Amino acid sequence: MSPRADDEEPRRGTPPRRGSSRDLPGEESADDPREGRRGRSSIGDARAYTPRGRTVAERGRLPRGAGRNADPFRPALQVLDGGESGQRSRTRGRNAEPPAQRDQEKPREQPKTREQPKPREQAKAREQAKLREQAKTREQAKPREQSRVREPERRDRATADRARAADRARADRTRTREKEGPRRTSARRPVPSEPPKLANSTRRLRLGTVLALSLFITIGVRLVVLQVATSPEEAASLLELRQDRLSSVKLPAPRGSILDRNGNVLAHSVEARYVYADPENTDLQKDLPGTAEKLARLLGVSRSELYASMQRKQLVGGKWSRFRYLTRGVDITVADQVDALRLPGIYTATDARRHVQGDLASNLIGFTGVEGRGLEGLEARYDDLLHGRDGNRVFERGAGNLNAPIPGGFQQDTPARPGNSLQLTIDQDLQFQVQRVLDAAGKKKNATVGGAVVLDARTGEVLAQASYPSYNAADPDAVAAEKRIDMPSSVVTDPGSSHKAFIFGAALQEGLIKPDELLEIGPAIRKGDTLFEDTHKEKKGTRMTMPGLLAHSSNVGTILIADRLGKEKVYEYQQKFGLGKATGEGAPAEAEGALLAPQDWSGSSYGSVPIGHSVSATLIQMAAGYGAIANDGVYIQPHLIKATISGEDGKVTPAPAPSTHRVLDADVSQQLRYMMEAVVATDSGTGRAARVTGYRVAGKTGTGKLLIDGQYTSHNASSFIGMAPADNPRYVIAVSMDVSSGGGGDVAAPAFSDMMSYVLVHNHVPPSGSKPPTFTIKE
Repeated sequence: MSPRADDEEPRRGTPPRRGSSRDLPGEESADDPREGRRGRSSIGDARAYTPRGRTVAERGRLPRGAGRNADPFRPALQVLDGGESGQRSRTRGRNAEPPAQRDQEKPREQPKTREQPKPREQAKAREQAKLREQAKTREQAKPREQSRVREPERRDRATADRARAADRARADRTRTREKEGPRRTSARRPVPSEPPKLANSTRRLRLGTVLALSLFITIGVRLVVLQVATSPEEAASLLELRQDRLSSVKLPAPRGSILDRNGNVLAHSVEARYVYADPENTDLQKDLPGTAEKLARLLGVSRSELYASMQRKQLVGGKWSRFRYLTRGVDITVADQVDALRLPGIYTATDARRHVQGDLASNLIGFTGVEGRGLEGLEARYDDLLHGRDGNRVFERGAGNLNAPIPGGFQQDTPARPGNSLQLTIDQDLQFQVQRVLDAAGKKKNATVGGAVVLDARTGEVLAQASYPSYNAADPDAVAAEKRIDMPSSVVTDPGSSHKAFIFGAALQEGLIKPDELLEIGPAIRKGDTLFEDTHKEKKGTRMTMPGLLAHSSNVGTILIADRLGKEKVYEYQQKFGLGKATGEGAPAEAEGALLAPQDWSGSSYGSVPIGHSVSATLIQMAAGYGAIANDGVYIQPHLIKATISGEDGKVTPAPAPSTHRVLDADVSQQLRYMMEAVVATDSGTGRAARVTGYRVAGKTGTGKLLIDGQYTSHNASSFIGMAPADNPRYVIAVSMDVSSGGGGDVAAPAFSDMMSYVLVHNHVPPSGSKPPTFTIKE
């Protein structure tokens, strides 16, 4: 085939149809030239116009039939003008001629099955097709224009203008190409591919949600498996592994305070430190002697003791101890010095130390140990109430220092519950004064032991309870244990002649004697195989008054009165006055004393029991018995505890009311007090040293024996128990001391006088309104 002329219209075959796309405009059908250009598809319309106002045709495209290597889908993305696809100039706004020297692609030979239309006919057919396409486009644009009316006015106007401009531009290009004739085709330039689409944010959000839910479900299933499906062996193994990393430190509970009746502190806990060691610290084990040497100077603990405490110790179960106390109750300043040394494996932690007021009521209050537990006295008796409940801290430890938990590791704290405080009936100032007087008298008389009790006769409250000797409760180990006892509640003695007041009271109550009655006595009386004599011996047949018998403390007269009562009544009234059982005042280890039951009496018992022998009692029991006489015959249980105070909310709970019972009638009590005044008021009375200036005093002296381990000592348990004012008693004081010689009038009565004087003035008790009565001792 000869090459065609330049102005010859290129021959084309029938373009294949692709998919369901409609024929593109501007292409002729080889079978039917009248069809002209195919109508544009919607995709073609959309892509024929770019946002910049240029048609795709203006960028230039390769001919549709440009070889097999051309993109077969390119025709669907390009716009063909007049069935030509020649290269277009990139110059905007005008048509440009192709370069003259550009290589042109040889036209594809078409089969000669049918005659090709002439150029003029082709141009005419294209013009008609163009006009039909424009009409069809306008008809299709009408509904779209109507729908655009609903859009914003600015957008509708701009879109319509661009559409009309594009139509005019296409018509102009068509007319220009018809005038210029056919163009030579050139190789198509590749159109850059569309940029890749960005990732879908919604899809990413959904994917992240799915992953997060999957993670939570996995964790939840694992927790359920660990809690439910884990076998006991696996659980035990996990606990054992965790225990190896856990350290436990006790959190001491703040111990409650002990207060006096006015809220003054008698004993309380103050902040301190304890020093401990981690024996498993390798650096500590390298220099144990040097560490012990440095700590011994600061802690006041022997070097050998510290060295032993820092040694490794295997616990039950095969584990090794990582906590050993070195000392407790260390002052904060000393603990700071220990910390400053930075000794490996040596640490300090918060602790508490009991602070007391020296020896004030030390025998009664007692002391605590290094563990904060009460060991003696009220501290021991009410330890559960005062101590509270210790807390505990368990944490995962790091390497070396037990005080450094792993950040973010396991930690569990059980808070400590503070102890309750104990409020006593003790008056701090009165306790101090009574203790001072007793200490001076004990030293003066060279007593081995002594005690004093001050009771409120109307309430039974113990206002003071002192012992001799006392000790410093802050350093209890400095004295022997037997010297730390509370004498009024734990030491048992024969009350001696102070027991005679109970016999006289019982006889008065039973109507066996009268206050103005005379009783004939002699110098002595035999009961069984024992001769009982008087200290003030009277001739046989001497007639003594009832006050006179008490004033001279007549053994003979008391035994004769007891004979009228009988042993059963004596025993009955001993119990009514509170003998033979503990008072329950609140002191620890209170002794009960002992009474001789009637069936156990021997011949001599008829003489020994009435005068206070073959009877054992504590000083607090005797004071409570005299309290019944002072309180118009009503016995009130003595008590030390006034109230408890909660350590958590400070709530005050009063102590239970003391038990009471009647022993004597009120008039009988008044008669007995009147008779007992003769002991102090008369010059020949045994208790004249117990007088108190301005006040009437009623009381009785006593000389018995101290009972130790069931055996009587050779010393005298000399005592005086009295009340004042005698006409309207407010207070009862009992004083007793164990001395080598001397009776109650010489040993205890002077101390009673000093104590009672202070008590009456301290509590603003007015002096007696009358002078002591004058008594007749004997006829």
